[in-house]
Amino acid sequence: MASASRSTPDIEVTAESLQADLSRLELQRRALERELAAVVAHLDTVRRALRALEVVMASPAAGTASRTVPEVTDDAAGHRVTGPAQSPTRPRAGTERTYGRLTEQIMEYFARVGEADVRARDVAVALDRANDSGSINAVRSTLDRLVATSRLRRSGRGLYRAG
Repeated sequence: MASASRSTPDIEVTAESLQADLSRLELQRRALERELAAVVAHLDTVRRALRALEVVMASPAAGTASRTVPEVTDDAAGHRVTGPAQSPTRPRAGTERTYGRLTEQIMEYFARVGEADVRARDVAVALDRANDSGSINAVRSTLDRLVATSRLRRSGRGLYRAG
């Protein structure tokens, strides 16, 4: 009977070890999901940029575009983009569409994560935006607008879910 009394502590130790492994693996899974979402968002941005460049290169004015001074800027996702310089009196192309692009990226993200509850910070990280309070608040404001238009829903305090 000595083996039965010794096996109980062994089972408890094994259970505790498995519980610790489970917690560590859950954290690792969430981190990998966030990283994958960020990579997918970046991939989409690069594809869109390449399509835009292909259109510019295929246009008859492409010969003149190559003679303009390139301008390096950040797009809405914070990625470096090189394009022709704009006149200082004219707004940069795409500046008026930043809200629409962020909304589109957020909706694509929620389509990927399905029914998961997500915080604004997680969305910002997944979209490869800066991790400062301004960027997170911009995402949060957009999430709140999407909730107000019933495109997303709140699932708890600070949590959002596909609606």
